[in-house]
Amino acid sequence: MATRKASATWEGGLRGGTGSFRGESGVIDAKYTVGSRFADEGGTNPEELLAAAEAACFSMALAGALERAGTPATRVHTDAACTVEKVEDGFKITTMRLNVRAQVPGVDDATFQKAARETKTTCPVSKALAGVDIQLQAVLES
Repeated sequence: MATRKASATWEGGLRGGTGSFRGESGVIDAKYTVGSRFADEGGTNPEELLAAAEAACFSMALAGALERAGTPATRVHTDAACTVEKVEDGFKITTMRLNVRAQVPGVDDATFQKAARETKTTCPVSKALAGVDIQLQAVLES
């Protein structure tokens, strides 16, 4: 199986410092600060990366589950929102909210909802986020 790599560097103190991270492919290459992570400053942050990873993994895993069930999707779109909050003396990623919309010819809503719920616990990124409250809203589009 594949092993993917990334690196990150932080320079300076927490409040005035800056960080950068880069994936081995070079496609992910960005800077971040305390402000881009915990406030509304421009830039990216680790939580945005986690949200993107969860959305990508969930969409692909749900498409695979539906295909294995004999009802392949024509489209699965997932929006993910990752929340980091102050908890006790530190910070914690507390919630990952998933809003999924899919076009799946020939499937009824009950079957689709079951596949979506199962995918929430079986996609690899969801498994990696086992300590996070993953909330799911799934809509079957016509």
